Amino acid sequence: MLGPILFINPNSSEEVTQGIAEALGPFAPAWPSGFESVCLPDGPATIATDLHVAEAATSLARLLQDRPDAAAYVVACFSDTGVEVMRSLTSRPVIGLQQTGILAALSRADLFRIIALSDKSRGRHRLRMCQSGVMSRFVASLDLGGASAEDVGHCADTFDKSCEAGRALVRMGAEAIVLGCASFAPQRPRIEEAIGVPVIDPVAAAAGLARAACL
Repeated sequence: MLGPILFINPNSSEEVTQGIAEALGPFAPAWPSGFESVCLPDGPATIATDLHVAEAATSLARLLQDRPDAAAYVVACFSDTGVEVMRSLTSRPVIGLQQTGILAALSRADLFRIIALSDKSRGRHRLRMCQSGVMSRFVASLDLGGASAEDVGHCADTFDKSCEAGRALVRMGAEAIVLGCASFAPQRPRIEEAIGVPVIDPVAAAAGLARAACL
């Protein structure tokens, strides 16, 4: 029997990791060995800079080599941190949240937009989208002014800012919105209800894709 589908949070936050585990709860029956969520104890509190991304990639590669039992690996970070390095080390599926979230959005709409945590992360997202060849269907992103990954799933103020950003993106023509952090999951249904277009939680999207890739 194949092992668990391993979701790896590349920061050191146990709170964020627990939030990812809770978001995966409804998907657990879909895979016999379940879903497992872990973090990088030596990682930053949040992936906020390009240096964090580069440093985390090495730690992610080591973790992959230490966990050959996993059926698939999901990097639970919207920067798709370390995904290419990890893919070079295994033949098993390695999935990034950004690519998966965008694919889910494109399955429901022609044009998509992103709610990001910070202005700096928007630059990383744009580079990844260029690499993925989806820029022709991306129009814009808005950020939450440097919100913490630990806050976006539960903080009322961050929820209000997310809805404000979402409504602005809808006015710009958004047909679907991708949430640009693994921690957004608890707020997704409320944000979608507030703004009136499909809102994609990349953690849920990655869970479905990882399961399909392992069949």
